[in-house]
Amino acid sequence: MAGPGGRTWRDLLAGRARKRKSTFESGAEFQEAALRLVDHHQNLNDLLLEVEGSVKPGGQGGVEHQEALSESFIVSVLQEQASRLGVPTAILAAKNAVTNIERICQASASPSEVPLLNLDQRKRLSCLLQTVKDLLANNVFCRSLFCQEMWKMKDPPVLEAVWHLHRADIAGLGELLESNPAAPAVVEWLCSSLCGLCERAEEASGDAELAGRVLSDFAIVLLQNGFQQTSEPGRKLEFKKVPYICQAVLQRMLTWVLDAVGKEKQEDVSTLQAMRFWLNVFNGSVYKSAVHPDSLQQFFRHTLTEVLTYNPLLKVSDAIHMQKEWSFTRTCSLLSTLYRKLFVAFGAKEVICQLQQVLETHEVNWQHVLSCVSTLVVCQAEAERLFKDLLSHLLIKAFENYDMENMITAFLIARQAALEGPAVFMPYSEWFKASFGNAGGHHGSSKKALVFLFEFLSELVPFEAAPYLKVHIMYPPFVPTKHRSILLEYITLAKTRLADLKVAIEDMGLYEDLSSTDESVQPQGQALRDVEKALQIFENTRKIPTSVIEASIFRRPYYTSWFLPALLRPRVLPKTPDVRMAFIDSLKRADKIPSNLYSTYMQACRAMKEKILQDESKVEPSHSKEPVEQLKADLAELRMLIVDQAKHEDVLAQIAVISDRLTSVLGHSSDENEAATLNSPIQVDISAPRLEPCPQSVVDLLLTSFCQNLIAASYFNPPNRQGPCLSLFVKMMCGHRNLLPSLLGRLCQLIYHQGPSLNNAHILGLAAFVIHLSESRALIPEVEANFGISQPVPEKVLSVSEYWNRLLVCRTEESFAFCMRFCTAAASYLMCKFSSYSREDLCALLPPSLVKKLQYIVPRLCLEARAILCKEAKTDLIWGSLSCPSLNYRRASLCLWKQARFQELLKEKAFQLSFREWLLLELEVYPEKDILSASERQDFHYWAIYQWYLPAPSASGGCDGDLEKACGTIINAILDSSQRVDLGSYGQSKMSVNPDILCKLQEMVLELGCRRKLLSGSLDAQRHCLFEILQERLKDRKHVSALGEQLWRQQELLLHRRILVGLPASALIMTFRKGKKTMLDCEDFFCFVNSELKNVCSRGYALSYDITAHFFRGLLNASLDCEEPAEGVNDVLTACQTKCPILLFSAALWWPRLEPVLCSQWQRLFGAPLAEELERLKERQSSATSFLSSGVVFPLSGPPWISAAFLHCTVQQQAPRGRERNALKRLGTNTEQLLVSLLFFSLMDLISAKIAPKEGVDFQTSLEWSLEILQCLEERGTSWPLLFHSPEKDSRKYHVLRSAASDRHVRLLPVAFYSLTPCFHQELLAREQTFLYVALDLYLQLLRLFVEGNDLPQSDQAGQSPDPAEHGDPLEVISAARRFLLGAIPRCPAQSFANIQPLLDACEELDPELGATLLHVSRPAAAAELDEELVLFE
Repeated sequence: MAGPGGRTWRDLLAGRARKRKSTFESGAEFQEAALRLVDHHQNLNDLLLEVEGSVKPGGQGGVEHQEALSESFIVSVLQEQASRLGVPTAILAAKNAVTNIERICQASASPSEVPLLNLDQRKRLSCLLQTVKDLLANNVFCRSLFCQEMWKMKDPPVLEAVWHLHRADIAGLGELLESNPAAPAVVEWLCSSLCGLCERAEEASGDAELAGRVLSDFAIVLLQNGFQQTSEPGRKLEFKKVPYICQAVLQRMLTWVLDAVGKEKQEDVSTLQAMRFWLNVFNGSVYKSAVHPDSLQQFFRHTLTEVLTYNPLLKVSDAIHMQKEWSFTRTCSLLSTLYRKLFVAFGAKEVICQLQQVLETHEVNWQHVLSCVSTLVVCQAEAERLFKDLLSHLLIKAFENYDMENMITAFLIARQAALEGPAVFMPYSEWFKASFGNAGGHHGSSKKALVFLFEFLSELVPFEAAPYLKVHIMYPPFVPTKHRSILLEYITLAKTRLADLKVAIEDMGLYEDLSSTDESVQPQGQALRDVEKALQIFENTRKIPTSVIEASIFRRPYYTSWFLPALLRPRVLPKTPDVRMAFIDSLKRADKIPSNLYSTYMQACRAMKEKILQDESKVEPSHSKEPVEQLKADLAELRMLIVDQAKHEDVLAQIAVISDRLTSVLGHSSDENEAATLNSPIQVDISAPRLEPCPQSVVDLLLTSFCQNLIAASYFNPPNRQGPCLSLFVKMMCGHRNLLPSLLGRLCQLIYHQGPSLNNAHILGLAAFVIHLSESRALIPEVEANFGISQPVPEKVLSVSEYWNRLLVCRTEESFAFCMRFCTAAASYLMCKFSSYSREDLCALLPPSLVKKLQYIVPRLCLEARAILCKEAKTDLIWGSLSCPSLNYRRASLCLWKQARFQELLKEKAFQLSFREWLLLELEVYPEKDILSASERQDFHYWAIYQWYLPAPSASGGCDGDLEKACGTIINAILDSSQRVDLGSYGQSKMSVNPDILCKLQEMVLELGCRRKLLSGSLDAQRHCLFEILQERLKDRKHVSALGEQLWRQQELLLHRRILVGLPASALIMTFRKGKKTMLDCEDFFCFVNSELKNVCSRGYALSYDITAHFFRGLLNASLDCEEPAEGVNDVLTACQTKCPILLFSAALWWPRLEPVLCSQWQRLFGAPLAEELERLKERQSSATSFLSSGVVFPLSGPPWISAAFLHCTVQQQAPRGRERNALKRLGTNTEQLLVSLLFFSLMDLISAKIAPKEGVDFQTSLEWSLEILQCLEERGTSWPLLFHSPEKDSRKYHVLRSAASDRHVRLLPVAFYSLTPCFHQELLAREQTFLYVALDLYLQLLRLFVEGNDLPQSDQAGQSPDPAEHGDPLEVISAARRFLLGAIPRCPAQSFANIQPLLDACEELDPELGATLLHVSRPAAAAELDEELVLFE
């Protein structure tokens, strides 16, 4: 009741109390006066509203006194009024309360449609509720009547008013619902009110919190009563109608949501938001402990069943046709949100059990079932394994009972899960192969099972999409031979269906990726994939793949219409032929490419090259920015979800959304860049990785997002408490195969090329990213690394772990620091992220290369790490310190190193850094740019070699204390390191040897030499381990091509020579005791020179100066151990004459430089006259010089070829042109062998001029000198053709000369022979009966060389004479030889044809015309010989 000016009753009372002193002597007197006043101005309804929660300050005691007066007063008024009306006070109070509520609610225009009150209504209701609570406290309010009267109001109550009654415990929602006589009507009212509440919550942000509280409280009541547990303690089953009403309301609200699932695009946005608000009732956190857990589980289980069985109108055939549209990203967001909330309550295992139960007992809505499968497999990491178990169970039941329902269910689930990509479930093709591709499949038990399978597949055919039919055709079920007709019948049916779909079986790819169900793949796209796969096979085998040959014959339309155009796509051809060019050339030579098509291709390539040269700055095509912007927004949303721990359950769904967005974004890139097949190696150009703009921007976005998410998540929790979000994010990326080349290329740019410039945040992010990539390594193909040039070593295809090893290099101060930071971050992250893993599981995740890098770097840079100290530390603290701005990485690395668990990891075989691996890493260091000083590096080497690896057992990568084993490891490591491609110099192989490591090798070799002297006479002392090591490396080498083998061997031997020269000279020679004398043993060195080293001498008959001088110096040093040094030297040099003459020929070539060195050394060591054999060498040089300069007689002493070598070398070094002829004439008699030897050396120079012109040997000069010698031989009538006989065909007369020549020079003797044709006269043909045989044999050798294509020198006419024959054009040399033979054969005497019979077959095969000529000319000779024989026997 309001007073003047709208003031309330309490205001009036309070105001009067302040204005004047009360005239009433007691409270009873005051109350009686008030009742008289009310009686004259009575409004009981307003009176009930006259209670407020706040009173003017007047002291605590005053407030309580006034409230007591107010309560007492209102009760008195109600009692007075009730007595007058003759009704109980409680009933009157209840009715008046309802009347007030009705008045409050009617203030709204349409109270039944407005679920919330306005501020004034809320205030008035609050006053009323306070009064009613007071009445209840005084037991003058009838709760049951109040509930009944509430439903008699003209309009149903506003939902918020009901909620306030429920919250104030005046009338609970259950009591109100139970008191309504019309249950359907109350269900309708409550559902419409709840829908209105949800809509209001999304419209007005200020009401959202209140609406959320209303919804939560009512949801609790609905669950408590709708799914009440009879066994719930303290709870009575007091309501009869309420359970039905609650269940009906929940069902109606669920139907409200599900009705919108199929019409999401048609619904108003606000309506969809309202439905999402209702889905909050499925948050388990809403109920806390208010609802029994069993009730909650029953509610969620009931909801899932209702969703899966809702409106089951779709047939199985519809599901087969439409299931692609029900993938996770295409599922209605309402449905996927509902599923995700249910999954949180259940867990994957319970969901799948419930799903299985529903499928077995209900008719289902296939769209909802398959959407559930997609959502579950995307959002639950363990779902893949559980679904595989379910599929196996379904197949077992299907074949046990020959049940089509279980069969189709299995196929639909397998296909639906596979739609989400290989990152979450195996491709359908793999599942089909695993289930039916072998004899152990479920269908292999009997013919009946086999027939059942094919009947099922046949029934699917009319509804199948083309990709699934292709899977069934390309990977058919295993069928025993006797039942092949069943399979063929199905294949025929499937091909017919493909024809109906206008998918020609002829257009199916050779290596089609059948794991994808994307029907949009066109033949041209598949052809690109086939080309890439064929190129991969061709590169590995150097043979045209069988599938390509078969396609060119049996699948001609696809081969000519799709495969060849994809292969022959115009491009700028590289200068050095690549794999594609070689493959095209092989197909062309095999007549598998039409000539006109090949010509068109070459013209287009040339035109493209010209176009690029004209405009090198051509602008890259623009790409649509809209999908990328959407991807940015999706990634930003993911970051917000990762940071908000309350929304972690939404992360998996957001990752799926990003995956779908990636598919649309990457669709804008060129098909050429996406043509790699599923398991083909990923090609990365490490020396200069290039990325297209669009893929690079996408990769950068993803990497940036990962790093930001990691840093943001680490701000709140260490990695082991961050959940699987980042793992799943990386796994999702790996599922996009067309993204991987750009991803790995970008990582190459960041880690290898830009690593030292990255800041801490970048390094932490990339390190963690690499760990997660290793976690998903099963999804990443191998990497085919291109290092800028063709490698002699065929280690190009790398695993992901090996790829990181190639990117993380330690060469300079900057790269050492980066590598330490990166590897420390990676290992620390892994040990923190997976701290609960066992050691075996950790080992499976951790890339061994990262651990080995740490084993190498940490002891190198931290002295403390060289002592084994284990100290347990908390990994999360180590990880936390890595993001500290004042980070000291050496301290962090040392902290990690000291961890006991990390030290345990180092004991694993896979993580142990062996001595060889340590050496390879150390040999990569650039000493001038090393992070260590020279003295620090020396100390480190001493510790690593002598204190760590030498005494360590071989099981842990050490040498078992074996010095010889350590030497072998060092030598092999030096050679391997030099043969490997050096990325730091862009592919240039290193030919220099690390001086620090070489120094340690020298120390060990000297120590081994001392040990051999102590063991002199034993078998162990007679072994020369150095040459054993070198020889072992040259055995059993397998290269793809003979040229590759030749190049590798040549480089390897050059390195061998460099190592030998770097070791102490005396190491080449061994000593042993023979009786009481010490003897020198050079057998191993002689053998190595004769078999290997001679083949890397460019002059053909002489070693290089360095190894020659090294041997002679070593010989003199070793002779110190002999009792008679001169005798020891003489014995070795005498043995050289027959066992290793190339050493003496080398001495002849280099004697002007060698003589002063040896004479000085001999004088220093012995102070006595030179050894006799050394003196003879000196005399031969002096004699040759005197013979050429002063005309004295040239003395002959010893083997003539040694004298010839000195004379030839002196001629080349000293004689003026034109005087050689005179010198040759002055040679005395019995010098024929000397002249033949001179011819041999001159021919060696002739060949050297062709194959090594940079050695300073002039071709024309050598040719003139050879012709002079040959003319001199002809004038003397000396027989010389036997010089060209191979040893097995000759009496080994000139074996010494041929044995000293390199193998290549010997093979090229035919070229030298046919360079001498100007001196081949008629007299020679008549005199030398073996000449025709020799000439013909050499011609055939020449043809074989040309066919093999390995040895014939190619013409190099730059700056030289235009005559091709002069400079070794192979065809011209062969033509000249052929013309000579065709002219010479008719002029040869009949006796010359007697011994050519063994050559005729080869001649007819290689040159039929020449063979015919030989037969024609030789027949009369044969007849003449026969006549002579007949005469003899007459």
